[in-house]
Amino acid sequence: MSTLTYTARDSATLLRRNLRHLVRYPSLTLMIIGMPVVFLLLFVYVFGGTLGAGLPGGATSTDPRADYLLYLTPAILVLTVVSVANSTAILVAKDSTEGIIDRFRTLLIARSAPLTGHVLAAMAQTVFGLVVVLAIALGLGYRSDASLAGWAGAAAILLLMGWAVTWLCVALGLASGSVEAASNAPMPLILLPFLSSAFVPTDSMPSGLAWVAEHQPFTPIIETLRAFLDGRAPGSDLWWAIGWCVLITVFCFWWATRLFGRVRAS
Repeated sequence: MSTLTYTARDSATLLRRNLRHLVRYPSLTLMIIGMPVVFLLLFVYVFGGTLGAGLPGGATSTDPRADYLLYLTPAILVLTVVSVANSTAILVAKDSTEGIIDRFRTLLIARSAPLTGHVLAAMAQTVFGLVVVLAIALGLGYRSDASLAGWAGAAAILLLMGWAVTWLCVALGLASGSVEAASNAPMPLILLPFLSSAFVPTDSMPSGLAWVAEHQPFTPIIETLRAFLDGRAPGSDLWWAIGWCVLITVFCFWWATRLFGRVRAS
């Protein structure tokens, strides 16, 4: 068999291991999905009326809360992806500190397979989380004007972003040195969406903060997702979103595999 075939086989074996862990502890998945659901309910029912009225054209809207649900849902889907990725850092750090990764390093398996197994399991968890959160948003009244191609584009950009931030969290989990540190290391991934166009348009921010919001990775990703789900062309935001995701994936894959070659049980 070729090297690629061996890598795929070893990755599939370790994917099954990680999926068994997720099935054995379903409460972990429910807790991960719970955070974006709480944000969705909080921002729609507590802040939605006021924030919706502040959107372009919101002052004359008959239902600003419904307008804000339409604006917010893509951002909540992005937060769902980020939430799952954060949990991966903890799982990788747990394997690292308990010596399991050192055991994997002694086996005749593809070097990247233990890490890829974590990433693939996180992607399966991401898909499940996105389906649940989107179903809740639809239940609250969210409706999309996207065509089939628009839905496919939205799914593609969410999965591409998920792949990128999960590799980032794998690297952070290996670099952290402890489960406690790994639980805090990816915290900027939760905070950065709040400094983007996720919850309010960037032109409503002070000029300095608006510049930061417009030039960080989450804004083009969220705006691309909004465009796809609204049935619009995403324009240059799509290329910025793809570029950020590819850059993060390439760098973090290199970083994670490099750390994996050096890691030792504590």
